[in-house]
Amino acid sequence: MLSIFKNQKKNSNNIFIKIASLLIHTAKIDEIYTDKEREIIKKTIRNLGIQENEIEKILVEAENIESQSNQIIEFTKDIKKLNEDDKIKIVESLWKIIYSDNKSDIYESNLMRRLTGLLYLNSKVVGDIKEKIKKI
Repeated sequence: MLSIFKNQKKNSNNIFIKIASLLIHTAKIDEIYTDKEREIIKKTIRNLGIQENEIEKILVEAENIESQSNQIIEFTKDIKKLNEDDKIKIVESLWKIIYSDNKSDIYESNLMRRLTGLLYLNSKVVGDIKEKIKKI
């Protein structure tokens, strides 16, 4: 369960929608949103503590929000408040999405550099996660 729930109502799905929106944005940055990427997103929000019966509803809402958004700041402003462990889980999923097609293009790499700063993460940690995911 995400650490943020210690300070929020249990029925709030807002943070999960933002996480899913960010993951969807990452999946779409190469202009190809695959079923494999969607499954990674579902698994991520499930592992972060959302109940199974809420996953599809959250994904549909996140896909709608992401399609209407033109900036990632609105997704990251609450995610950056999560603890380091939660953010690392999200970054692992971001890299899994990027490498789901066994490559990283310039747009995906640029996005991850931007996210490293926006989420207040150490670039070495993010790079180590990238290398770990590449080996899977």
